[in-house]
Amino acid sequence: MFNYKKSRKVLVLTAAVSLLCSQSVFAETLELDLDDAVQRALTTNPAIKIAVSEKKGSRAELNAARAGRGISIDAEHRSGRGGYADPQWNTATSSYSKNLGNSHSNSITASIPIYTGGQLSGTIDQAKANYKSYALGETKAYIEMKKTATDGYFSLLQAGNMENLYQDSVNQLEEHLKNVQAQYDVGVVAKVDVLRSEVSLANAQQQLIQATNNYDVAEASLNKIIGTSLDTTLKLKDSLQYTPYENDMQYCLDYASMNRAELEQSRLAVDAAKGAVKVAKSGFLPKVTASATWGGSGSNWPGDDKENWSVGIGATMNIFDSGVTLSKVHAAEEKLLQAEETYRDTVNSVELEVRSNYLGLREAEKRISTTQVAVAKAEEDFHIAQVRYMAGVGTNLDVIDAQVALTEAKTNFVNALYDYNTSKIALETSMGVPVAVTAAANTTNLPTMSTETAAE
Repeated sequence: MFNYKKSRKVLVLTAAVSLLCSQSVFAETLELDLDDAVQRALTTNPAIKIAVSEKKGSRAELNAARAGRGISIDAEHRSGRGGYADPQWNTATSSYSKNLGNSHSNSITASIPIYTGGQLSGTIDQAKANYKSYALGETKAYIEMKKTATDGYFSLLQAGNMENLYQDSVNQLEEHLKNVQAQYDVGVVAKVDVLRSEVSLANAQQQLIQATNNYDVAEASLNKIIGTSLDTTLKLKDSLQYTPYENDMQYCLDYASMNRAELEQSRLAVDAAKGAVKVAKSGFLPKVTASATWGGSGSNWPGDDKENWSVGIGATMNIFDSGVTLSKVHAAEEKLLQAEETYRDTVNSVELEVRSNYLGLREAEKRISTTQVAVAKAEEDFHIAQVRYMAGVGTNLDVIDAQVALTEAKTNFVNALYDYNTSKIALETSMGVPVAVTAAANTTNLPTMSTETAAE
């Protein structure tokens, strides 16, 4: 047997473990509203981090392209030892010798491009367009992540509503079955009424099981989006609501034409293609470079006994390359044509997307009002069917049909609310409505360099 002290230790340990377990359970429950979910997704989701990294990489490439206009300095040192394999006659010493000795040499060369035929400027144009495009890609990633988080949040709300709806259906059918069983027990109704009620209840329970599973899946999906553990229990503070959308379609189209990131990215792709054409055509033109060199050599290390220097300007030009440069120009021009056609198609695609989302929003808005009326009528019909059945002037089938119609009407109403809210965020995404991000970096300013030497 345990003595008193050992028993007290066991009780203390048990209490401590219980406390830790309770804290663990509490830590796995998270309350959040829609704004919380969006901000968590914006700060933790890998898609955002990838977009930010791509922008930083393109900025480094732009800096590298701009730095190509500056001075380049190369240093070289060589050390060696050598001589003849067989002894040779040396007239100065009147003897045979292999002339073994050391050699050291050094050189430092500084060069700067003066004219590149448009190669440098074209490369910079490409890098600048790519950087702007990736900066817009970061903005686009924030906008799309807001939609992803919002859709996930609404999906969980929708799943919760459906679970509650089917739970209400089960409760109603259970109460009805009790009434039917009571009447059957006193011989008022036939056994078929009991059986039909039991079947209806079983079907409703099946729907409830599916709704519960859908809720669990939606909860895990939202946890993944916002960067929390997939088994976290989420308590949502919001509900599906109808908030009127005041803007008309033309406003949405005009806003999208000014703010949609894909449109500007497509236009920047045209600029990058033009830069590529300039780079390709530079193969027809000479390249001029200025350089200055210092050198030294000697048999004693470090090899600076015989110093020399030179400055000058060099020009190179490809006279004939069997049509390689011409083929590159043709390829670049075709890619430019593809970029221009892609931009034209993107304009039409964005307009179609905005129109579709706007029309979907208005369609869901109309369904909200009609289904809301249908719910009210279905509730009244179900109540009347119950009263008539209890009074012996209605049938069990009337009650079951009325209950099914009520569940369907409520389902349509919940779906209309869900479709309206998701259509609204889809419309705002297709318009390019910006996202407010806490401490977000400025994605519009291009990197600048202290000096830029004209080299074109």
